[in-house]
Amino acid sequence: MAPKKKATSVWARQEAAPEQPALSRESIVREAIVMLDAEGADALSMRKLGAQLGSGATSLYRHVATRDDLIELAVDEVFGEVAVPPAGKDWRADITAAARSFRETTLRHLWLGSVLGQAGMAHLGPNLASFANRLDAVFEAAGYPEPRGAMDTLLSYVIGTSTTEGAWLTTVARSGETEAELVARLSGIPAEGLEPERIRQEKFDYGLAVVLDGLASRLK
Repeated sequence: MAPKKKATSVWARQEAAPEQPALSRESIVREAIVMLDAEGADALSMRKLGAQLGSGATSLYRHVATRDDLIELAVDEVFGEVAVPPAGKDWRADITAAARSFRETTLRHLWLGSVLGQAGMAHLGPNLASFANRLDAVFEAAGYPEPRGAMDTLLSYVIGTSTTEGAWLTTVARSGETEAELVARLSGIPAEGLEPERIRQEKFDYGLAVVLDGLASRLK
């Protein structure tokens, strides 16, 4: 006679381990962006990312061939966040809105400025291409004879300032202080009343206005 199975409560039994979710290129890129945002581009490795995903680096290589490819995919993914208004009656307002959105994206992803500073717009994936085409359309509608040249000038300014701003904000994060506290310590100015975020925005807007003034002169 077969022995009776011992009756146990559900509370006394261990829960079965969940199955490992299948990896995909999309899930790998999403997790890479999380790691890039938290630790920066230098810290990203396929081995480290694989461990974060509960898998090995070999499994990642089935979907993404190299770390450089992963960076390209991450760059293109975050470019999907940049908003470019459709060409309207006020090209300057449209370009200003696009430039500000681009800057805001680089400040959400501080690694982006340094990557673009090294490679420029070479990472031409579908989101980046769409961004460039929409921006080009605004300049073309404004009547620029060489809209790509105008766009390159604008992007050089935004990427350059965003790279510098991103490096500064990385320094702030590593200091363990607030931005106002760090500015106060370095400058000797009391932290009370300091508004470094507003000052950075005003500096960006001033430089952007100068660039747009120069571009506007090409329409005359």
